[in-house]
Amino acid sequence: MVGVIRAIFGPVGWKLTYRRWTYLVLGAALIVPFAFAGVAIVPPVLRLLLPADTAEQPLVVAVTMALAIVVWAAGTSFIPAVRVVEGTAARELLGSGVPIQASMRATNLEARWKTCQWFLVHIVVGAVIGALTLFVPIGLLQSFVAPFTGEWLVIQDSPVRVPAGWQSAWIPAVAVVMTVLLVHLVNLAGVGMTKLSQVLLGPTPADHLAELKQRAEQLAERNRLARELHDSVGHALSVVTIQASAAGRVLDTDPKFAQRALSAIEESARAALADLDHVLGLLREDKPGTQPQHTLADLDHLLGTIRLAGVTVETTITGDVPGLPFAVSTEAYRIVQECLTNALKHAGKVTVTLGVAAGHDALEVVAANPLTGHPSPPRGGRGIAGMRERATVLRGQIEAGPDAGTWRVRARIPL
Repeated sequence: MVGVIRAIFGPVGWKLTYRRWTYLVLGAALIVPFAFAGVAIVPPVLRLLLPADTAEQPLVVAVTMALAIVVWAAGTSFIPAVRVVEGTAARELLGSGVPIQASMRATNLEARWKTCQWFLVHIVVGAVIGALTLFVPIGLLQSFVAPFTGEWLVIQDSPVRVPAGWQSAWIPAVAVVMTVLLVHLVNLAGVGMTKLSQVLLGPTPADHLAELKQRAEQLAERNRLARELHDSVGHALSVVTIQASAAGRVLDTDPKFAQRALSAIEESARAALADLDHVLGLLREDKPGTQPQHTLADLDHLLGTIRLAGVTVETTITGDVPGLPFAVSTEAYRIVQECLTNALKHAGKVTVTLGVAAGHDALEVVAANPLTGHPSPPRGGRGIAGMRERATVLRGQIEAGPDAGTWRVRARIPL
């Protein structure tokens, strides 16, 4: 019994009930200007266009006025700010079930048309709830005095006559029931509007496509930043680790080599800091660091760093390498850097053969180093995957693997 009473009268005390009520009554308020315009404009226009007896028929006037209100309201709903205001109010008053896109501007015709439908539903449902809100509370208040006065629902001196005395004692109970029913109707309309908002104010297929595109761009940017960190900072840390280990072993027996190793560590650390500043600038979405992007024009500096680590590099460069497009030269530099770093980490102090050939239609980079008998343990293959991603962005290809006792990497990037 208690549960039934709570189900019947509980919504009367809900805060959400009155928030929903407020939103629906706003719909009634929105229809008022269109109704006034209809009253002022429609009858004169009908008298101008139709015969007098037809123009004054209540049904003709009512239907024409309703159509005029719908047309004016529909036209108003296409104003961009209307969706923002409607959606914001819906999210604040109807609850979290309203999609977040409701308060955003419509970006395509489908979204604008759905906003129009929502606006029309809002003002129509709001008009019904608003009319009931006007009459039911008045009827509730008057019901308590109706048994004494014999009058109920007094509006403009036109009351409903009821018997005085105990014969009208049922009227307050009916008025209370009507009020409770109105509360349930408000909640039912609020729930319906909330569900309808997911259809009319939620994301359209075009919005879903734009969101997927944005996520893909974000993922691509994350992968690009990961490649930058791996290829720049990872390269520097690999050189630092190997040089520090070598310097520690010969610090007493070969001070000159140890000094060169420390110089290489200093240079690599400085370059890593500059690259890290550049990447952090991209992560902060502000102006990146002033460190320029490395290109094949900086190849001599890269080779010098690797040679300080004890790797011999035999280089062959042909073609107009300085005239390569910036994007191609930048990605090719990172590919060369990764090849040399991998040779240093996995093969040690070996001889690396490096060829860079700029042709008329493509740039080719080939790096090869002898395979050693003690390969380093695999760490996920991020380097090769990163090189392949860099080449793919420029419609290029990467081939990497053992070849007759050597590890060979071949990259081809079309121009």
